Amino acid sequence: SDEKLDLNDSKWEDIHVITGALKMFFRELPEPLFTYNHFNDFVNAIKQEPRQRVHAVKDLIKQLPKPNQDTMQVLFRHLKRVVENGEKNRMTYQSIAIVFGPTLLKPEKETGNIAVHTVYQNQIVELILLELNSIFGR
Repeated sequence: SDEKLDLNDSKWEDIHVITGALKMFFRELPEPLFTYNHFNDFVNAIKQEPRQRVHAVKDLIKQLPKPNQDTMQVLFRHLKRVVENGEKNRMTYQSIAIVFGPTLLKPEKETGNIAVHTVYQNQIVELILLELNSIFGR
C-alpha cells in the first residue's frame, strides 16, 4: 500500500518481520518473479553442464519482462549482501536459496514432483547468487 513506514520504529527491529514481509510480497504476486511460462526452461537450464548453466540462465532472465529483470537484479544484489554478512546472520548461499527458491520460481500447476522442483528452485537461486556479476554485470 501507499502507507509511509518509519523503519527506525522499534517495531521493525526484529529482522524476521521485514524478511517475512519481503518474502510474502513475492509469494503473493499474481505470477512469480520467474514467470510461470519460463519455469521449465529454468529447470532445464540448471540441468545443463556446469559451464553452460550460467549462460543459459542469463539468456532466460533476458527473456523475462523488464520489470521482472530489474526487480530480480535489485533483489539478488540485496540477497548477496545478506550472504556476505553471513558471520553475523548465519545465512549462506544455500540457506538463502532454500528460503527464496520456491517463492520466486514455481510451476503454475503443482505436480507430484514437488521435492524435485524444490531442488531445482534452490539450485537456480543459488547459481544466480554465486554468479551475480556474470549474470547481471557489475
